[in-house]
Amino acid sequence: MSRLLRPPQDLFIYYLQGRVPADCFLQDPAFIGNWEEDGHAFLFFSSPALPGVQDLLVRYPQLTLKDSFQTSYEAWLGGPVGSFREGGLLIVPAWEEAPAPGADDLLIRLDPGVVFGAGNHQTTRDCLRALSTVLNLDRGLGSALDLGAGSGLLSLAAAGLGLERVLALDLNPLAASTCRQNIRLNQLQDKVMAVQGRAEDFLDSEADLLLANIHFEVLQTLVRSRGFPAKRWFILSGLLRSQARETSRILQEVGSQVVQVWDQDGIWYTLLGRN
Repeated sequence: MSRLLRPPQDLFIYYLQGRVPADCFLQDPAFIGNWEEDGHAFLFFSSPALPGVQDLLVRYPQLTLKDSFQTSYEAWLGGPVGSFREGGLLIVPAWEEAPAPGADDLLIRLDPGVVFGAGNHQTTRDCLRALSTVLNLDRGLGSALDLGAGSGLLSLAAAGLGLERVLALDLNPLAASTCRQNIRLNQLQDKVMAVQGRAEDFLDSEADLLLANIHFEVLQTLVRSRGFPAKRWFILSGLLRSQARETSRILQEVGSQVVQVWDQDGIWYTLLGRN
């Protein structure tokens, strides 16, 4: 679950070894969510919660508190979270009043919670640019598969810009929960479905467009998969320069064409291509 109506100034994070029962902190108003990964859990709170965590350890002795942190909300998300325009979209945090939209602006409300996809990372912005570009190039696109959806921003953008069916997938339960929350916030339940699962298990899903802003290791598997050539278009991002070079080589090897490349200061790369 993810619970964040207005972001706190600071986050209090407790890093535990072991699987934390899902309903442990549902009654705590300071609890934001639980990020589970590789047998560990990161518990997020908007105020100090050590007594509650210590009580949890007593009730579940198989859990171990490894560390705790305090950081600002903005630092956790990689920078300030605010309204911005990109690719015909006006992205507005759920807690802000929306600025006056332009004539061609499509409004998307977003509560990123504590997962990736607030829009302040350059790869997310470039993916939005690539999405706008491909939808101008091919008006016949009807469906998309968004791997590593995070907050769901790219899925929401794809549906808002005209795609009728979008599957948003993320391995992390907290990300999938946050994505569902944003789907409801934008009343796009009839177009976007959020699922928790492994990208590798969904590579054969039918879709006209593949969106993947994920780890390089997963991308390498992705572009060599049996289902990849069936996607008419693809947007691959989250790539450093050497990784983009290697991905382009693999794409050429499998017969795919890179149509446009975005890069930020020669560090982060986003590839738009077709099969």
